[in-house]
Amino acid sequence: MATGGGRAFGWQVFPPMPTCRVYGTVAYQDGHLLVLGGCGRAGLPLDTAETLDMASHTWLALAPLPTARAGAAAVVLGKQVLVVGGVDEGQSPVAAVEAFLADEGRWERRATLPQAAMGVATVERDGMVYALGGMGPDTTPQAQVRVYEPRRDCWLSLPSMPTPCYGASTFLNGNKIYVLGGRQGKLPVTAFEAFDLEARTWTRHPSLPSRRAFAGCVMAEGSVFSLGGLQQPGPHNFYSRPHFVNTVEMFDLEHGNQPCPLGSVEGFSLARRRWEALPPMPTARCSCSSLQAGPRLFAIGGVAQGPSQAVEALCLRDGV
Repeated sequence: MATGGGRAFGWQVFPPMPTCRVYGTVAYQDGHLLVLGGCGRAGLPLDTAETLDMASHTWLALAPLPTARAGAAAVVLGKQVLVVGGVDEGQSPVAAVEAFLADEGRWERRATLPQAAMGVATVERDGMVYALGGMGPDTTPQAQVRVYEPRRDCWLSLPSMPTPCYGASTFLNGNKIYVLGGRQGKLPVTAFEAFDLEARTWTRHPSLPSRRAFAGCVMAEGSVFSLGGLQQPGPHNFYSRPHFVNTVEMFDLEHGNQPCPLGSVEGFSLARRRWEALPPMPTARCSCSSLQAGPRLFAIGGVAQGPSQAVEALCLRDGV
């Protein structure tokens, strides 16, 4: 969620779910928040389905899922909610696909996935459901891409992802599906790839700069953001321990990651033991040459969408 223009944000608390759960599947349909399946207190997948009426703030029980599962994907198709894949009571991936018919309050079985999978990434476009990746029964990450046609109740194959993974983040922008991150076993995937729905081809974008699992990903105003997560050891520091980070990385889908030099200046106050903002540079740039000469700190040249000829100095004392 992007913010700006002085808008204020706050938290709103809703009535708690009747059923405690983790790894539940959620969907929002016509003013109702649906929570489907998940793992309960005993650590086993549930068939429980509940909905929160956003108008009355009341929870209602729905017909239970035909297949108890956790970690499934959900896609809203008009008055239906399609639940795809997940893991069953035996901790095995499932191929079951089921649709909740909101107007009738009941479930119907749909054509199963060609291969059982958990951690499938899904996206809907023009009434078609695209399912990407997942982890199969042998715990191997999958690269398969399938599209579900509701009218024919069938899954069709599309060109596979360049990087097999499960638990990836997916975004639809124009005629392209973007796939970001995910996991292979216990290791994070840094790949960032896009599938062109018209050309039926894949394009690789620059990979995520850092190796993070469980990062939050969101698209806003033509840019993709990857936020936080668990930093994993890289090949050069394999013996270091994973740790949570506050890293934020952004990719501009239209222009790519073009250099964006900063003009901000910060100084550390020894008296107050903290960093403080100083007057910004007149010319934002990076890689400039610097030189302290008496009361002035010079910033010379550098790069700002090309070599810069700027010469500027920060006055280090008042009255200079």
